[in-house]
Amino acid sequence: MSFIELILIAIGVSMDAFAVSISKGLCLQTSSLRCMTTAGLYFGLFQAGMPLIGYYLYGGLESAITEVDHWIAFVLLVAIGTNMLIEAGKKGEGENASFSFRYMLPLAIATSIDALAVGITLGALGTNIYYAIFVIGVTTFLFSFFGVKIGCIFGNKYESKAKIIGGLILICIGIKILLEHLKLL
Repeated sequence: MSFIELILIAIGVSMDAFAVSISKGLCLQTSSLRCMTTAGLYFGLFQAGMPLIGYYLYGGLESAITEVDHWIAFVLLVAIGTNMLIEAGKKGEGENASFSFRYMLPLAIATSIDALAVGITLGALGTNIYYAIFVIGVTTFLFSFFGVKIGCIFGNKYESKAKIIGGLILICIGIKILLEHLKLL
């Protein structure tokens, strides 16, 4: 997997966290460095940890799915991307302005579930997982950190657009992986 593809995957999986960070920022009168860092750390660490779990789940199943790994990558990425597009059309519930453990932990888990599937995909593609989780974690940290600030400044009109962009990126990468394996690209 090329660096560009990895960055695009990192951006794609970080879009849910970015959208939630924007929503959190919408609830603030002013954004603080503490709130921005808290969002970045929660989302960045979970987005980095879930692919690692998915990668090791794949390792235990490797011999059984080696022949269909390209289909797994395609189906998972298109499903995750499609789900993000569907969620973009829904009006979310109002976010709580709290950045406490009680509110941030469930958000971090919920926004990182798709990264678990991405970890399985990375395992199927033989990607260096430690490099990948570093890129995913840092990318998500940055998107989440600045998402709080953006939410505070610009309002909620960008929330659904972030999910749409993330969903489209994942779908395109899934299609590209399949087309490359089928030698159509």
